[in-house]
Amino acid sequence: MNTAPKEFALKTIGFIGLGTMGSPMAVNLVKSGYTVLGWNRTDGRQQPLVEAGGTVAASIGDAVRDADVVITMLPDSPQVKEVAYGPEGILAHARPGTLLIDMSTVAPQTSIALAERAAEHGVRVLDAPVAGGEVGAIEGILSIMAGGEAADFEAARPLFEAMGRTIVHCGSHGFGQTVKAANQLIVAINMQACAEAVVFLEKSGVDLESALDVLSGGLAGSNVLTRKKGNFVGRDYTPSFTMGLHHKDMGIVTETARAIGAVLPLGSTAAQLLASSVARGDAHLDHSALLRGVQLLSGYEQL
Repeated sequence: MNTAPKEFALKTIGFIGLGTMGSPMAVNLVKSGYTVLGWNRTDGRQQPLVEAGGTVAASIGDAVRDADVVITMLPDSPQVKEVAYGPEGILAHARPGTLLIDMSTVAPQTSIALAERAAEHGVRVLDAPVAGGEVGAIEGILSIMAGGEAADFEAARPLFEAMGRTIVHCGSHGFGQTVKAANQLIVAINMQACAEAVVFLEKSGVDLESALDVLSGGLAGSNVLTRKKGNFVGRDYTPSFTMGLHHKDMGIVTETARAIGAVLPLGSTAAQLLASSVARGDAHLDHSALLRGVQLLSGYEQL
């Protein structure tokens, strides 16, 4: 994790959403010297922030009223709209000039609409979704892809450096979300390909762990194969990123593709396979559990 400078212009952060990703991100901001006031929609997720030296806010208003920056890290567009709009929302309480950074993964149009609504309140907006999963959030090595004004991105850069390693300004509002959608597209297809390779190898009688080791060293190697090898070999589906969330993200991919006229044959198939896994009750499992679907199709008696 990189450390922010001791002196920085944006020093007080209202952090909304202390879940699997948001909690370690907020903790890393505290460790880098920022004052962080955290609020979560449900109780029971605030303790790591408190232990790191942050403060729990009693309401959204308390979290954002004196903040230079407000960060949201939430599951989907409805939750972002819920905390942003309305009499108890962020825009009702944030000071003019506040920088609102939505680091959730939502539809590009949601980010564009948020920026337009926020401008009416004098609030600046960046959409800055992340990739890297829970491990990346904990270690402060996330990839951060941002959309919005270049000046706002540069102002936020020290803050991003407290949470991530690969930090890129992708263009105007909504473009960060568009790049994140492409990321989820690639990961879904890659995850499915790895799952199929696992079944192919096992059915052939090859030692799975040895085979995955050698595949990781060649052109077939990928972060998905490297980081999910243990999940595949051990059938460990403890979630670092759930099937349900990836299913949601592929909905964003397919809806956006339809709107812009992009044809995604493999992406559409991957989206359907994720949907099938969710329909079978696997939404709470790690997305590496796509392997279970390949096993079912291949006649495995036990998953």
